[in-house]
Amino acid sequence: MSTTIRPVAPDNTDVSPAPAAGGGMATRGSGPARIPALGAVSGAPQPGAPMQADPNRPLIIRVGKHLRGVFDRLIAGSSLVSNDPVLDVRDFDWTAELRAQWRAIRDEARRVALAGEAAPSLAEISPDHRAIAEVGKWRSFFLWGYGYPIDDNLARCPVTHDVIRRIPGLSTAFFSILAPGTHIPAHRGVSKGLITCHLALIVPRDGDVRMRVDDRMVRWSEGETLVFDDTYDHEVWNDTAGTRVVLLIQFERPLRQPGKWFADLFLGVVKRSAFVQEARDNVSKWNAAVKQMDV
Repeated sequence: MSTTIRPVAPDNTDVSPAPAAGGGMATRGSGPARIPALGAVSGAPQPGAPMQADPNRPLIIRVGKHLRGVFDRLIAGSSLVSNDPVLDVRDFDWTAELRAQWRAIRDEARRVALAGEAAPSLAEISPDHRAIAEVGKWRSFFLWGYGYPIDDNLARCPVTHDVIRRIPGLSTAFFSILAPGTHIPAHRGVSKGLITCHLALIVPRDGDVRMRVDDRMVRWSEGETLVFDDTYDHEVWNDTAGTRVVLLIQFERPLRQPGKWFADLFLGVVKRSAFVQEARDNVSKWNAAVKQMDV
């Protein structure tokens, strides 16, 4: 089954290519765009390295991946909204404000994540994404991570900050940037206690940009929102010559008891785990490197 989010009129704006993968100086437009060297984040893989999970991840992460199926079944039985792979945006009133402000949010994403101090590769920030995120292909500019605000980044995106801070149960928010030709392999999210929303900001029109969620094929349209359950097997393709950008948001699933108790317990453990804490540290290292370049 294929779903296309309602199209909007083309917005004739220039989209420059993503910065160079290896760090250092990258060219954008008429002048150089400075980005930190890859070594800004300790242990980051080199460009061209194979996508593979780190076999030395902490025990709690490896055990947690095996337990999440049990928790997900308990959570699903208490859900106050659909458990389908793709959900109806009308069940989430706050998405209307995202759509109303999408151009201002897009402009902030362009300024902070696509030029100058470019967003880092997700593989650099999050060791647990290295099995699915090729260096330089999937970039991320974090605003919020598992309940932790990234104050430096939020300060640079006041409109986006004002909108996302009012989202009920906000867990994570970041600008998700896919380079031309990127394929994110099939994977599953952390917990059914979270639901994912995409606000499409830049969608190239010279090819096909799509995502499979279980047996549904969906496509983005600029200014529109897509809400889905990322615990279903899903994968993404950017078969275009342009860069795709969305504001990716994860928020707490509306739940009754006892599912809410199980979701809060599981997500509380995740929040304190290396899965989140290492990513927080790496964002801080990247931001520090960016500030150093401005000295």
